[in-house]
This record gives sequence, structure tokens and C-alpha cells, in this order.
Amino acid sequence: MPREAAAVRVYTVCDESKFLIVRNVPSLGCGDDLANLFATYGPLDECTPMDAEDCDPYTDVFFIKFSHVSNARFAKRKLDESVFLGNRLQVSYAPQFESLLDTKEKLEVRRKEVLGRMKSSSGRPEGLSHHSPGQGSSAANSHRQMSSNKREYTKTLHASQFEDPRFSHVSSNKDYFPSKSMNATVNLVREKLDKIQSSSDNSSAKVASKKPRTDNLIPFGSQMIPMRL
Repeated sequence: MPREAAAVRVYTVCDESKFLIVRNVPSLGCGDDLANLFATYGPLDECTPMDAEDCDPYTDVFFIKFSHVSNARFAKRKLDESVFLGNRLQVSYAPQFESLLDTKEKLEVRRKEVLGRMKSSSGRPEGLSHHSPGQGSSAANSHRQMSSNKREYTKTLHASQFEDPRFSHVSSNKDYFPSKSMNATVNLVREKLDKIQSSSDNSSAKVASKKPRTDNLIPFGSQMIPMRL
């Protein structure tokens, strides 16, 4: 049977505690094994069974006290709903067992943790702390200079391509496509263009060589006037 997703719960500093209550522990006299399991996450001050607590048959409830709240938080996160000797442990905080001194200590620890996180987030990265503002500005200037050089190179390249005669003239006898049909189509278009060009050249030559007729002009003083037929 697939395991259902556990509900997400957010714990505040008031809910957290170095006191834990562990339920659903098998009634097999395994208190020492349970203490060794929790001790892997930090030093323990106490691990005792709670005989007065109500529990399911064949299970026990244990009271665990860590030396530090951070260790208790880590142990609860890792061991809650974990399997121990065939049973799934149920680990919960027990702030009701705290004294006034325990509460003050817990709040002081959390205050230091928050301040440490704020300082680390507001500080500069280690790799950038050694650079001065002058070095940063010189790097920016170098980047702008490289961009300007790249633009100038691009302009020069385009200008050289247009001025180079290799790019301004295409040979009419060369095949530029791997397909024969495409090359045949290109040649056909070239022939038609050549015919149009030659016909336009012939028309221009005829117009230039044609002279005005003078047989129907009569002199009138210093001018020649056309005679009507």
C-alpha cells in the first residue's frame, strides 16, 4: 500500500524545544537502543520511559532531553516517522516541560542564529571582497572597448565584402546547386535574362542610329519648317 504524503507543519521558536516525546516505541525493553539512536544527533541529558502516558498496546512512550535545541530539532526532523524495530516512531516537541531558564536560553540561541544569517546574507561574497572600485571600473571600460572593437570589425568586414569584385560578379557558367534540375532552372533563367538584355541593347542602338527625316522640311528664313502632306 503506498505511503500517504505527510502534512506540512511550520514550527515557531515557541513550539520547538530540546525536550522530545517519542511514541510508538516497541515494548521490547529497547530503551538503550533508542537512546543510542537519538544520541547520534547530539548529546543527551535524559532518556526515560513515560509510564503514565497513554499509548497503544505493546508500545511505550519515551521522554528525551537534548543538551541543545538545535540537536533536538535535527533529531526530530530525521527520526519522525522513521522505522525503529518494525514500528514507525512518532516524535514531537514537548515545550511544556521547559523551565523559565530553558525558555530564555532557547530564545537567546534563536536570536544569535537570526543575527548570524542576516550578517552572512548582507556580506559580500568572498571572491568580490578583494576588488576595489577602480578595478571594477577598469573592467567595465575594458568590456566597452571590446564591444566597440567588435562593432568596428563587423563594419569593416561588410564593407570589404561589397568592395570585393568576387562578391559583385557571379559566373554564369558555374553550377551552384547539387541538384541538376535546380541548375537547369537557373541556366534557363539566365538565358531569358540574356535575351531580354540583348533585345534592350538592340533597341537602344536603333533609337540612337535613327536620324530625323529632312525630305519634308522647307526652308523658312534661318529655320526649317515641316511641310504638310
